[in-house]
Amino acid sequence: MQVGISTASLFPRFATEDALDAIISLGADCAEVFFSTFYEYRPEFSKSVAGRLNGFAVNSVHVNGLNFEGNFFNPSRRVRGDGMYWLDQLLRSAQLLGCKNYTFHGFHRSGSGGGAGWDEIASRLAEVVYFAQAGGVSLCLENVSWSIYDRPGVFRELKNRIPPLQGVLDIKQARRSHFPWQAYVKDMSGSIAYVHLSDINSEGKMCLPGEGAFDFKELFKALVGEGFSGAALIEVYGSDYNDVSQLARSVGYVKDVIAGIG
Repeated sequence: MQVGISTASLFPRFATEDALDAIISLGADCAEVFFSTFYEYRPEFSKSVAGRLNGFAVNSVHVNGLNFEGNFFNPSRRVRGDGMYWLDQLLRSAQLLGCKNYTFHGFHRSGSGGGAGWDEIASRLAEVVYFAQAGGVSLCLENVSWSIYDRPGVFRELKNRIPPLQGVLDIKQARRSHFPWQAYVKDMSGSIAYVHLSDINSEGKMCLPGEGAFDFKELFKALVGEGFSGAALIEVYGSDYNDVSQLARSVGYVKDVIAGIG
């Protein structure tokens, strides 16, 4: 099981390409590249970044979910077409980075698509899933409190209609949804591609894994019990820690927890 860091954890302290350089130096096994804007979605940007990796693994790519993912669920073909244009750019970028996974949010529940039924949502989402698959990338739907996967049960409904669909477990988003993370593990059983990790302290503030009160041993026991062997990615915000060196300690902590499970 690889332990990595999302470049989102270093935003806005570092530009995306510089965040990758930092992650490589922090003892991580891999990274998630969280592209911060349209400028970075283009393959020209990833081509320049790829030359700096020197074989370092990129587990997944991520975009600002409010940029174009909602377009895929719009009733207008033209709007959906713009979304597919940027998806094509993203897939070309993923290929350049040697990346096989795309962390996906989808539409905002309060916006376009929010009132659609399962069949309608699945029909639109399937177009994206199979387009990504043709480009050698798995679409991985993340549980996000404000988006498509805002509660347990959603993934199973969509997976039943779109077999290649994969999932991403994000424990901070599980907290925000007010559903237990265990319910999401059960819902995504057999299809969890990777996980996003964070911690929470006694005051309810998010922090780095190992600096709070979350029971990571319980989490990884549950994941191993599900046959999970994907990447464990630390994803926090720049305001959740003081010094970049804390990220290195957090990587070591997560590795120790996983090693202790056996």
